[in-house]
Amino acid sequence: MKRRDFLKNTAIVAAGTALVSCEVKTDVRIGKSLNNGGLPIVISTWNHGIAANEAAMEVIKNGGRSLDAVEAGVRVPESDSEMMSVGYGGLPDRDGHVTLDACIMDETGNCGSVSYLEHIKNPISVARKVMEDTPHVMLSGKGAYDFAIEKGFKKENLLTEKAEKRWKKWLKESKYETIVNIENHDTIGLLAIDQKGDISGACTTSGLAWKVHGRVGDSPIIGAGMYVDNEVGGAVATGVGEMVMKTLGTFLIVELMRQGRNPQEACEEAVKRIVAKQEYKDMQVGYLAIDKDGNYGAYAIHAGFNYALHLDGVNNMHDAESYVKQ
Repeated sequence: MKRRDFLKNTAIVAAGTALVSCEVKTDVRIGKSLNNGGLPIVISTWNHGIAANEAAMEVIKNGGRSLDAVEAGVRVPESDSEMMSVGYGGLPDRDGHVTLDACIMDETGNCGSVSYLEHIKNPISVARKVMEDTPHVMLSGKGAYDFAIEKGFKKENLLTEKAEKRWKKWLKESKYETIVNIENHDTIGLLAIDQKGDISGACTTSGLAWKVHGRVGDSPIIGAGMYVDNEVGGAVATGVGEMVMKTLGTFLIVELMRQGRNPQEACEEAVKRIVAKQEYKDMQVGYLAIDKDGNYGAYAIHAGFNYALHLDGVNNMHDAESYVKQ
């Protein structure tokens, strides 16, 4: 064989091998655990996500930004006194104070958060003001409250009669414990991709019921309670925040997706990182994730974590898979 023909044949074989390798790599990446999604999409944690999704998708249908959508979405449970783990009506700490945590992040990487905030019904909107009107990411405690008042937010009593009764009943024994899938830690996290394909996220909570006064969980922490990268995807967390903070779970999920994992695989790996090093028997953590194409994933430590998915005009509840089976 002439050298010229040899080189030509070698190039053809190499090209064919490259094509085969590319196809195999793609198949391996998506695996069997890919939940096919689409755009636009809204996904959020727990049953209160249904109403939140509706509000968020309405913004998107009208051509709004995903940032506006996630804020509008989580404001719904924040304002609902029956949602005793979020905003107004949330269960207080052991001293009877309702303290709120929230964060928000847009498609450009800008973000804002508030922690240990009292007397303001919609902390997610204060978090957005922190993002847009200050050079900072997080304000906390009295500083966050003073900032909110300065921006025109109204001071309100967030401790409802129903929540106060629950707190006084708890005081009789003053026993602190977390109960899997009970409203003492049911944060709402919400992710949305709008008609332009831009991703934003929001996370808001009243935190663990009967917590030590001053405690802050994962919900206002970028990379723990929520994280978004417009080139890759986003993730939100719910459950016992201390477990999420120790592994920076949502940042981990987005980075795993950047490396080629699909959203379901990334959520599963984030949960496995927790159970490998932490005591998880009586602790629940659940993750949701979406990628740039609107594919989604959901996984929790224990069974019972559910989520609301608004896709293709349908807004339904779904049960997440879990590490510990019932």
